[in-house]
Formats: sequence, C-alpha cells, structure tokens
Amino acid sequence: MTDDAAATDAATAPTDYSAQAPAMDAAASGDIVDLASGSPDHSTLVTAVQAAGLVDTLKGAGPFTVFAPTNAAFDKLPAGTVDGLLEPAAKDDLSGVLTYHVVSGNVDAAALTQQIEAGGGSATLTTVQGGTLTARADGGTVTLTDAKGNTSTVTTADLRGSNGVIHVIDTVLMP
Repeated sequence: MTDDAAATDAATAPTDYSAQAPAMDAAASGDIVDLASGSPDHSTLVTAVQAAGLVDTLKGAGPFTVFAPTNAAFDKLPAGTVDGLLEPAAKDDLSGVLTYHVVSGNVDAAALTQQIEAGGGSATLTTVQGGTLTARADGGTVTLTDAKGNTSTVTTADLRGSNGVIHVIDTVLMP
C-alpha cells in the first residue's frame, strides 16, 4: 500500500473518538438541536443557540453540518467572552459566531475526507455565517482552521440527526 493509500484509508476509516472526548449520544434520535440538548457536554452550546434565537432555524429541514464545540471548548475562551456573548445586546455577534460553526448540506466524515483529498490536502468550507473554514486531515485526525488562524480538532464525527450531521470539536471557531 502506498503512503497516499494508507493516509486515505486512515482518513476514511471510521474512528471512535468517544473515549477521548465527551460526546453526544449517537443513539439518540431527533434533529441536531435535540442531539445537542441531550448532551451534558454541550449545555453551553445549547444555551448559546437559545440566546441567539437559532433553535427554530436549526430544527428546520436542513440538512446542516454542525461543528459543535464542547463546554470545555467554550471554557478555553478568554474570561468573560461567553457571558458577554450571551448578553441580549450581543445577540448578532453570538449568532455570527454560532452560524460560523454551521455548513449547509450533509458533510459527513467521508464527504469531508473526499473534499480534502480533492483539494490536495485541504478543503475550504463556506459557513452559513458567510465565512470560511479550512479543513485538513492528518493521520485520521481532521482539523479546522478559522479566519483568525485558530485550530480545532474533530474529536467525534458523524453524529446523525434527522436534519443533518454533527461533528464534535474541541475549540470554538471564530469568524
């Protein structure tokens, strides 16, 4: 097997990161909001989605691909950032940050890997917010780089809801 073939196999092989990072219950049913709401490790994200008024949107037909930061990811932000974004006056800013974590369509791990391969090692994803994320794969690990140069790792992939797919990430992405 060539190095490229081995890298492709590693990148497309189903990977269970659930032992490494807290994740949503993949056996849960419902839409992507229901999945996130059922996860104690995503309570900050759910609170933020509610504060931004995005619940009905994300319960819509979709499909949506959501890169869902854990509570620990939000905890990495500078002190006061989350509280500031949850203020009613910051609703537009909060909405921008949250929709920067959403891509239209059903971009599961296999599709994302194909996009990365087709892009020669990286793929540019356009978010619902209008910005871009750069996805890369290395040894079966997918990372996303945001507009500010911050990198987040996908810790759990392909949690499927009725209106899309969720990939759990370890760092909040910023537009």
